[in-house]
Amino acid sequence: MSDTQQRIDELVKSNEILLFMKGTASFPQCGFSGRAVQILKACGVEPKSIKTVNVLEDAEIRAGIKDYSSWPTIPQLYIKGEFIGGSDIMMEMYESGELQKVLA
Repeated sequence: MSDTQQRIDELVKSNEILLFMKGTASFPQCGFSGRAVQILKACGVEPKSIKTVNVLEDAEIRAGIKDYSSWPTIPQLYIKGEFIGGSDIMMEMYESGELQKVLA
């Protein structure tokens, strides 16, 4: 495992709710990342309990997270160390009530 993959793995395993995104929760820099934050807020997640990683600030993380998850796009949500998906999957899970159960 590369150093970048180890850094990502440590982040994923040490944060209950982790969102790799473009920008920050208070200032998303793409529509999909903004939607991901809004979905989490709609689920009742306090913004301060969402750990975010701004992939625009770290090119290694930006490329490495795609390999880590085998998922080609950002944002990427992890809950309790498990990869959940991007904003489209988050929206589907939110609409079905499944995301709220995972977060409970």
